[in-house]
Amino acid sequence: MVFLRSVPSVDTGPVLYGEAVTLRVPQMTDFREWAELRQKSRDFLVPWEPTWPRDDLTKSAFRRRIRRYQQDMRDDRAYPFFAFDAATSELVGGLTLSNVRRGVAQTCALGYWVGAPFARNGRMTAAVSTIIPFVFDQLGFHRLEAACLPSNEPSIRLLKKSGFAEEGYARRYLKINGVWRDHLLFALLSDDALP
Repeated sequence: MVFLRSVPSVDTGPVLYGEAVTLRVPQMTDFREWAELRQKSRDFLVPWEPTWPRDDLTKSAFRRRIRRYQQDMRDDRAYPFFAFDAATSELVGGLTLSNVRRGVAQTCALGYWVGAPFARNGRMTAAVSTIIPFVFDQLGFHRLEAACLPSNEPSIRLLKKSGFAEEGYARRYLKINGVWRDHLLFALLSDDALP
């Protein structure tokens, strides 16, 4: 069961409570824990992510990131969340709803990362399960999309376990670590998410 508590300011955003994780919008106070987890997980994450900017783990880059997150939420372009272990309050990873399309499409894309110490322990599966009701019930989307590298078996299992259907293969779909890479496409529809 997921509980949503809306916070009035877009700068702090909503807080989503799941059974094993709490999701909330990143804040400047998260910098140190975020930078340490990302640095510790760098070798684990680089094969699956866009190229990291040179200054990515600096406080000034994180401050720019927070400002961009706030603007994206105000403009209904993206919704970023950090995932925290519900029992320990430890940062375990992050999720972003991006590529928001309103109008006839009513869709957005889900991206996520998990720190190496928390990989394959169920925390990201819990985070994805926690964000799904927010996507459909709070934001009113009809479709949630995701993409992953065909070699990323853990991510494929996570998406399928979360109810996503595999929809096809996209050639050179996203630039990962500086190289255009093929991806498998997945989607979950609001009707699919009904209990």
